[in-house]
Amino acid sequence: MKTEHEEQRELVSWFRKEFRPVRIFAIPNGGLRNKSVAAKLKVEGVSAGVPDLYVPAWRLWIEMKREKGGRLSDNQKDWRDYLQSTGSYFILGEGCEKAKEKIIRFYEENAFKL
Repeated sequence: MKTEHEEQRELVSWFRKEFRPVRIFAIPNGGLRNKSVAAKLKVEGVSAGVPDLYVPAWRLWIEMKREKGGRLSDNQKDWRDYLQSTGSYFILGEGCEKAKEKIIRFYEENAFKL
């Protein structure tokens, strides 16, 4: 089974080929860091639970998980609910292939608005 990192890497590569010139970027919230780096990032605005990826032109946030076994934390659920309350869109990608399907469906349903 692929790691979340591998799933996200494949998704970003696919997205950049499929939806040129729409931009997608990662939010580097995760990962292990030493205490001093973590403290610096926290005061700079890093917030636990912010989704992994963002597509600004579509106001679309994407939280990536492994194909099986991943679930949203309470912080991630809180961010999902908040972002949706602001009019942004949210996709939970349970693996690269499901994320692709959800992105394509989102695009087809919202292309006229984008």
